Amino acid sequence: MADAVAARWGCAEGTARWWRSSASHVFVLPDTPEPGAERYLRFVPERYAAYGRFTEVASLMERLHGGGLALSAPVRSSGGLLAETVQTTLGTVRAMCVEGAPGESVGLDALSERQAHAWGALLAHTHEHAAGLRDGLPHALDGIGRAAELYPDDTELAAAVGRIGSRLAGLPRDPARYGVVHGDFELDNLAWEGDVPRAFDFDEAALSWYAADIAHALRDLTDGGVPTAAHRPLHDTFLTGYREVRPLPDAEPRALTLFAGANAARSLVELSPVLRTLDEGRPDELDGLRADLVAHRDEQRRVVLAAAG
Repeated sequence: MADAVAARWGCAEGTARWWRSSASHVFVLPDTPEPGAERYLRFVPERYAAYGRFTEVASLMERLHGGGLALSAPVRSSGGLLAETVQTTLGTVRAMCVEGAPGESVGLDALSERQAHAWGALLAHTHEHAAGLRDGLPHALDGIGRAAELYPDDTELAAAVGRIGSRLAGLPRDPARYGVVHGDFELDNLAWEGDVPRAFDFDEAALSWYAADIAHALRDLTDGGVPTAAHRPLHDTFLTGYREVRPLPDAEPRALTLFAGANAARSLVELSPVLRTLDEGRPDELDGLRADLVAHRDEQRRVVLAAAG
């Protein structure tokens, strides 16, 4: 599959090396376009939800990079396309290629306050640069009500999701609060050169409240949107960095808790078909994966209930 995809970017057979497979398959192209450099192929099968928006995501990334945002730039194929549809021996995939992000990953335990400030500022710059670039992107939180249908025996969850949905429906969607969001601006989607971050992985780009994007980015520093005592300094420094770039009307604790609950409800909607597929028949080696997903589902349910009050 990777050879067929890599050929669209002028790479010889055997060049691509598997990197990881999660939301998409990722292959590294070492020494491309020159020795010591690297690019990354990213592709998804036709049945994946991301398949339909890969072109829009690649276009968004190109426009953001052209505007000066620090991100991994998409690379056009030999045919001049940002995204290619490729027939492979294992089915049709949609693919894009991006430049490697220079620098290193920084985990939460090693994050300094200066880096937390830069992290918040980069998300604010992302929102600022993406304002108005909404063609073809879904509204991230509009479908959370489906959680009640997908978990019909959980009446407590259904009531909580209903309360969260009602509160979201009353929130303004003006350009100061609502627009294109990254969708997954956590630390594992940043590369650092010292205290300077660069973003990548825009697969979850969508339309939402900017504060919801912040709530998702900070979820490892919080418990259901509320900063933990250990991480409050980093949490508050992140918000300071954000506010120094653009205003943030909905960053008070109650709003961030609400958005954390809404994001968790969205995760429950996305988890349901995955768990159903695993329950329909899985090899024994996937038992551990299912257990992890069940634990994640239960945690997301807890966040929803807490946010709904």
